[in-house]
Formats: sequence, C-alpha cells, structure tokens
Amino acid sequence: MDDLNFINIGTDRVTALLDMGLQYGAVILLRVVVAILFWIVGRWLIGVVVNMVQRSLTRQKFDPTVLRYLGSFITVVLNIFLVIAILGFCGIETTSMAALLAAVGLAIGLAWSGLLANLAAGGFIIVLRPFKVGDVITAAGVTGTVMEIGLFVTSINTLDNVLTLVGNNQIFAGNIVNYSSNEFRRVELTATLPATVDEQAVMSTLRQQIGSIPDVLANPEVDINLSAISPDSLTLSVRPYCHNDHYWPVYYKSVEVIRSLLRDVSKTHTPG
Repeated sequence: MDDLNFINIGTDRVTALLDMGLQYGAVILLRVVVAILFWIVGRWLIGVVVNMVQRSLTRQKFDPTVLRYLGSFITVVLNIFLVIAILGFCGIETTSMAALLAAVGLAIGLAWSGLLANLAAGGFIIVLRPFKVGDVITAAGVTGTVMEIGLFVTSINTLDNVLTLVGNNQIFAGNIVNYSSNEFRRVELTATLPATVDEQAVMSTLRQQIGSIPDVLANPEVDINLSAISPDSLTLSVRPYCHNDHYWPVYYKSVEVIRSLLRDVSKTHTPG
C-alpha cells in the first residue's frame, strides 16, 4: 500500500509539472507570436512614417540628399524603439537591457571606431554639403556620379558604370573635387604644329571650328593660345568651355577637329 501511494504521488507531481510546463510554454509561444506580429506591423508602420515624412519634405522641395539621409536616420531610430518595446512586452526588463546595450555599444564603439567615424563623417557631409546626389565628383580616388549618401557609405557610380561604395570618413578626410558645382567646365587639349606653320591662321580656324561644335559655350569663348615653341614645332593650348554633362562629347569632338586640321596642315607643309 505504501509503494502504491508513493507511485501515485510521483505521478501527480509529474502531471503537475507537465501541466505547468504546458502553461508556461503556451504563454511563451503566445508572446513569441505576438512579438513577431508586433515586429511585422511595426516595420510596416515605420515604412509608412518614413514615406510620409519624405513625401512631406519633397513637397517643400528639400534636397534629395537630405531626404535619403534623414529617411535612413529615422528608420534606424524607430527600429531601436520598436525592439525595446517588443522586449518590454516579452517581460524583459528594459532598464537593465538598456544598461547592457550601453555597455555593448561602448565595446562595439571601441572595436568599430572606423564605422562610427563613417557615421560622423556622413553627418558632416550632409551639413556642409560639399556635394549632393547627382553630382559628378572625385573623392577617395573614385570618380563618378553620386547615387546616394548613406549613414556609413556614399554610393558612387563610376564612369565605366560600376557602383562603388566609399566610406564617408575616407571621403571627408581627403580632397573632394566636385565637377558639377560650377555652371561650366573647361576642356584642356593641345595641338602640335610644324614650326613653319602660320599659327595665327591655324588658331583662327581652330577657334571657328571648335566653337561650332554642339554644346561648346560661346561665353566664355574658345581659348586658343601659343603655349610652347621649339626649333621644329609649335604647341597650341586649346580650351573650349561646356557644361559638365557635355564634357566628354565636347572633348572627343574637339580631338576630331584638331586631328582633321593637323592632317590638312601636314599635307600643305609636306616637302615636294
């Protein structure tokens, strides 16, 4: 009889433990499911808020560079608040979690100082505005069109159509050449002629022919000067002006004009 009572007591305890485990398991499962739903809905709401802010600022004609950077910043901040809210719902003490996150953040900050430097440099780029989205720049050894200024990197599409991500700190720490900042740009070319040529006549012809190239500006006018001489040759500096978007078409067309003129000059001054 004693053995039977002992078995019954053990069975009751196991059953009670199983019931308790099922209850806790159901509560935990419910919280996990609700937390997942919160995350999905929260992410959707964050997207809605960011889109509303960007549309509102777009109507006020804010710069696209500021809009993208602001959108990224708002998204990161709201995601942090969403994670803290979900942790609080799941019963995790957020104050101790905040202290833990601060400690982890400090450790990560020490380990990833370069990443934080990129973040700070991105903020300075937005504030100081050395360039904006759509500008053609040379920075950190990369030349191309700025596609996006992110929190940590700037996306540059190079002249050979390769998307390159450059750390903001690398850009801000070096020289930045902005080809789109000014209204027009000068094309630098040279032409070498035989020393016996009438350079004034050639310069007049070049000025007229290059000035007639589409997209070459009339003001400033084409600048052609004698830049070097030797016993056998003369060197002309040829400088047409154009908008940055037309730089390469004007450059190559000017080279064709110079080549054609040099061919004619060579035929005229060939001995015999």
